[in-house]
Amino acid sequence: MQGNTTEFNRQSAAAQREARFNMIEQQIRTWDVLDPTVLQLLNDIPRERFVPVAYQGLAFADIEIPLGYDSNGQLQSMLSPKLEGRILQALNVQKHQHVLHIGTGSGYFTALLASLAKHVDAIEINADLSAQAAYNLANNNINNITLTVADGILGQPYDQQLFDAIVYTGSSPREPANVRQQLTIGGVLFMVLGNAPAMQATLIQRVSDTGFREDVLFETCLPSLINAPQMQPFEF
Repeated sequence: MQGNTTEFNRQSAAAQREARFNMIEQQIRTWDVLDPTVLQLLNDIPRERFVPVAYQGLAFADIEIPLGYDSNGQLQSMLSPKLEGRILQALNVQKHQHVLHIGTGSGYFTALLASLAKHVDAIEINADLSAQAAYNLANNNINNITLTVADGILGQPYDQQLFDAIVYTGSSPREPANVRQQLTIGGVLFMVLGNAPAMQATLIQRVSDTGFREDVLFETCLPSLINAPQMQPFEF
């Protein structure tokens, strides 16, 4: 019986390695994610350990895996692998940097950020999700993270710390006020802005005390963050 179990585990591990390889080669690379550091990271951090048990068979699929419903009855989900890769490539996080992540979810994307950065502050409005993320991160020995249960739509306005990168893993019809002011000079903010079906993944870089550069990277569609600021009538 022990021999059968060992063989089953060996075959299961081999299947996961193949599925992970296919995810990187067929989904992520083909979406113009070519940074070798990002590709290696997506290979090294075990995505399957952050996926709910009911969806283990879909851990490497090109989908947004459900995590449950928020207080507004909106389904929360993990980002698709290709989007995770594209965002990481755009952020270009370095080992000395501090990152603010809004929307911790299962903790997987937080883990990816933490593996690149010096420290990550991760804010999640759903206490159950934050607790699950804490469990997942601890089980994977990722500890350069501060988890907070709060509404992060305005970034971290209660703290005067500036961040080298700020990333939202949900969308907003418009950019929240004053979040870009929480960037260091040279720091970048990633957000998906707009309303479905016309949302734009946008990278905002602070180039001086008062100067910012904005670049639209690609079009995509993500669920809106709770309490995201809405477009005003006749605003374009």
